[in-house]
Amino acid sequence: MDALEIARWQFGITTVYHFMMVPLTIGLGLVVAVIQTLWHRTGKQEYLRMTKFWGKLFLINFIMGVATGIVQEFQFGMAWSEYSRFVGDVFGAPLALEALLAFFVESTFLGLWIFGWKQLKKGVHLTCLWIAVIGSLFSAYFIIVANSWMQHPVGVEMVNGRPVMTDAWAVFTNNTALVAVPHTLFGALGVAGAFLLGIAWYHLWRRRRDGIDTVDAEGRAVPGVADIAGRDKTDYQVWIQSLRIGAVVAMISFAGTAFTGDLQGKLMFVQQPMKMAAAEAACHDGTGFSVLSVGNLGSKNCDDIVAVIEVPGILSFLANGDFTTEVKGVNSLLDEYKDKYGTHVPNKPLYSDRAGQEVQYVPVMEVTYWGFRTMIGFGGIAAFAAMLALWVTRRGVVPRARWLMRLAVFGILAPFGANAAGWIFTEMGRQPFVVAPNPDPTGIDQVFMFTAAAVSPGVSAGEIMTSLVVLTAIYAVLLIVEVRLLVKYTRGGVASAMPELTESKKQPAGKDDGGTPPPAGTDVLAFAY
Repeated sequence: MDALEIARWQFGITTVYHFMMVPLTIGLGLVVAVIQTLWHRTGKQEYLRMTKFWGKLFLINFIMGVATGIVQEFQFGMAWSEYSRFVGDVFGAPLALEALLAFFVESTFLGLWIFGWKQLKKGVHLTCLWIAVIGSLFSAYFIIVANSWMQHPVGVEMVNGRPVMTDAWAVFTNNTALVAVPHTLFGALGVAGAFLLGIAWYHLWRRRRDGIDTVDAEGRAVPGVADIAGRDKTDYQVWIQSLRIGAVVAMISFAGTAFTGDLQGKLMFVQQPMKMAAAEAACHDGTGFSVLSVGNLGSKNCDDIVAVIEVPGILSFLANGDFTTEVKGVNSLLDEYKDKYGTHVPNKPLYSDRAGQEVQYVPVMEVTYWGFRTMIGFGGIAAFAAMLALWVTRRGVVPRARWLMRLAVFGILAPFGANAAGWIFTEMGRQPFVVAPNPDPTGIDQVFMFTAAAVSPGVSAGEIMTSLVVLTAIYAVLLIVEVRLLVKYTRGGVASAMPELTESKKQPAGKDDGGTPPPAGTDVLAFAY
């Protein structure tokens, strides 16, 4: 492998790993803020416990997200310096706002929330969390603005071969970004919903297994009390409410991702038609959507690919909102791309030994075709599971079957897979461009950059491979640490996030004193880790 291919693997591995943290941080932060708002308005003890338990898991994930996200900044300069030089004038504004404004606000007010439980008034404390959550949303917005410009360049003019921003408003209101932001947000809420549902199911199942909760003659739950800190009737309310909130959030998020995803598809039809064709493995012009195709998806000549199951008209609907518009296939688009952008990598020093190589305008169809279907499939599975969970637990009882509990827990991974597959599809489908040219009238067609020109010219394949191995090893260790922490505090239940429950059991359930100082000897950082 040459330096370019290794650099792409490095950025892909680190980015996908980092993005595993991002949707859970955004989605779970919003859910925790809503739950704490409910506690602030009602004073019910179950909402306080839910806030502290889910807030604990949120913080663990947030810290890991920060640690893994910092690496992305360094890669721009170390492995992708030519790319950074090309997009720097445009990316400077959104990335600076993300770091200096959004992230600083997010981290500052999150710190106040962590340490302000007994020091701040309840309303002020709640406000700190909402500011931190809103900061995370702005952080995501600024990052997506930068990424969307790579998909659809706007608001610039070419000066000495580099795009220079001339219209900041156009960049920040890029139609690609305005659709990608809510799509990402709904995807994040889907992750949070499945997270709540799976963990809550596990705890309700464990309460039944331990004989704490029973079932009456009508099949309704009868919550009980165990002689263990935190495992009382309020604890039951924590998990059944969490399950229902998670299921509702998951279903709403799937509807939202489907709607915004449809809008993205229509933009993709105009802005990146080759990505649309590759997502369908559609060699020839047509209107049909391929549910399943067979053949060599990796072949440069895709004429041997055959649609086994095809729905007429659906591809036209995804592309243009009707059932008759003919969508161009790979073969038609290939000639257009060659005419516009050339058949070989330009013979310029910038491209190093890649100059003169034939340009492969067709993305890796195994990735685009199956990535698109994996995204939709996992999202649909998560939504169906949420709907089924609401029905099964309508009487407040989860089945005693262990396999069903394990299925609910492992179901947490489905929306993670959907989010990862969606981003892989988005980024891989843009190849061979790192900044894609757009025939869309709202874009600037001649602003583009081949990926072959983006890698740092002074970095060798061996150096990038070394960093790839080291980063992958470090990330593997971080993954083990995060999973162990999440499992530890998940199994510990509410008591793991509320040491006061184990220190004292004198406070009656349902009553919150709101200001009792922690018992002597309690670690001031007890809620922080």
